[in-house]
Amino acid sequence: MKTFITEDFLLYSDAARELYHQKAKNLPIIDYHNHLNQEEILADKNYTSLAGIWLAGDHYKWRAMRANGIDEAYITGEKTDYEKFLAWAKTVPNMIGNPLYHWTHLELLNYFNIDQLLDEQSAPSIWEEANQQLATPSLSAKSLLRKEKVEFVGTTDDPTDDLATHARLMESDFATKVSPSFRPDKGLQIEKEEFLKWIKRLEEAANLQITNYEDLLTGLQKRVDYFDNHGCKSSDHGLSVLFYEASAEEDVEAIFHKRMNGQELTAKEIDQFKTYTLLSLAEMYADKGWVMQLHIGAQRNNNMRMFNKLGPDSGYDSIGDQLVAAPLANLLDALEQKENLPKTILYSLNPRDNYILASMAGNYQNGEIAGKVQFGTAWWYNDHIDGMEDQMKILANVGLISNFVGMLTDSRSFLSFSRHEYFRRILCNLLGTWVVQGKVPNDMELLGKYVENICYYNAKRYFTL
Repeated sequence: MKTFITEDFLLYSDAARELYHQKAKNLPIIDYHNHLNQEEILADKNYTSLAGIWLAGDHYKWRAMRANGIDEAYITGEKTDYEKFLAWAKTVPNMIGNPLYHWTHLELLNYFNIDQLLDEQSAPSIWEEANQQLATPSLSAKSLLRKEKVEFVGTTDDPTDDLATHARLMESDFATKVSPSFRPDKGLQIEKEEFLKWIKRLEEAANLQITNYEDLLTGLQKRVDYFDNHGCKSSDHGLSVLFYEASAEEDVEAIFHKRMNGQELTAKEIDQFKTYTLLSLAEMYADKGWVMQLHIGAQRNNNMRMFNKLGPDSGYDSIGDQLVAAPLANLLDALEQKENLPKTILYSLNPRDNYILASMAGNYQNGEIAGKVQFGTAWWYNDHIDGMEDQMKILANVGLISNFVGMLTDSRSFLSFSRHEYFRRILCNLLGTWVVQGKVPNDMELLGKYVENICYYNAKRYFTL
């Protein structure tokens, strides 16, 4: 059966259709935060099967399959790629209302020209057709980026990572700029078992012996410099629980010393260390002109039986409900008082906090750049029609949506760039709906500027690309 994906998919007014087809559709893509593998880009990898490029590492799909009663052997287990694909095909018809249902059929249509609903009956022919195309140069990693006019890719990297692959990509003639992003979560998580092992890796990466807290900051600064020399434009922090516990450097020195000697830390000491270290890092980012991204509110690894079996990022994270307003204000204000607050994007996983983050961003704007502190795009469990519309409406209600830096995929798949199309259709439809309702002028020149800036130019300016 043919899909429902038409040229005017999700565009319900003349204004929406005009904005999308005339302004948004053909703009390049700036995907400033994702989890793509830069080595696969450098190697110009061809995936051998649809399961490899679609299902491996995609915990969104894994959760849907588990919710459909699929045995784990067909999700992350020992079953063959084809058996896993058939299990996914069995799940898809049960996902109406979930964005994965739209994304799946957009990706089949956009990359494989397969205009057919995926189910158990169509799965064998779709598998054969898609795999034949995946084997061709037209669907290699670089070809997929060219096809989608992707100008910039921001990968996610630990401070101890070697960026040799990024360097080789920078030196190559590949037009898409592949930039590392600095994600030092393991350096902040002093309470975790692996903290001391991470310090050892930082010593090796920074070529520095770390015996005290000052050494740690020196090592982090050296890695910030290294990332900056490799084209880094932003950092990224996953903050499940926000913290703020002011302290002097000598107090943090003592806390670091305790941890390095195997002593247990109090909750206050952990927050003191995290606060001082994050503020120190933020000042480094400001000095480099980087963007600091704060992903707030994920409650991770909720199923310890499966965590012990599969590890993190395997589909057992959900929305947390810790309070964010006071600690976030204290963190940003501490930097603002020293005039060292970097450009910052605030993402909320709990939609309860959307108005808090959108209004918080407004506290720290200035003449340095329009939209210096951003309320970021709908993230993870909010990355759907309702979530994206809510995020944009809230931003418009309490801030300036015209300065919004727009969409990112946060994805591990080279087929996920269709989500930029999905976002652009939703954005154009929202503006078109406001035209129909008489809430905004039917001025395509004015609204077209909004669309072009949100879809492309704002991010290009914000990340200095």
